[in-house]
Amino acid sequence: MKNPDTITDAPGPVALRLDKWLWAARLYKTRSLAVQSIDAGHVRVFAERSKPARIVHAGDSISIRKASMVWTITVTALSHRRGSATDALCLYVESPESIEARDEATSARRTALAAQPRFPGRPTKRQRRKLEDFLREP
Repeated sequence: MKNPDTITDAPGPVALRLDKWLWAARLYKTRSLAVQSIDAGHVRVFAERSKPARIVHAGDSISIRKASMVWTITVTALSHRRGSATDALCLYVESPESIEARDEATSARRTALAAQPRFPGRPTKRQRRKLEDFLREP
């Protein structure tokens, strides 16, 4: 059986494993992290669970759930090697709905963090006295 990369005379690969593509696109730091995420069901191809060895082609739709956010991307190119971050951005296109949803989730998380009180530790004697005075007021 022929290797799918040697079927055509195209300069880049024709098909590639899902875990290797996720690594080359810099969506995961290592291939083993990509495999763990795929096995956990966080990566879906055409809205279906897949395996790390699934063959990815240009035009495939992939959704990635990472850190409570979902990326919906379309594969535009394939690469065997992990290049620079600017090269990795050429391998996929994120959908506008995904970008908007991620921006909303990020802003909601920032406002939630800003609303939470920050307690650096035990109150100082001065802070404790102010709190006691505040609580004693009618």
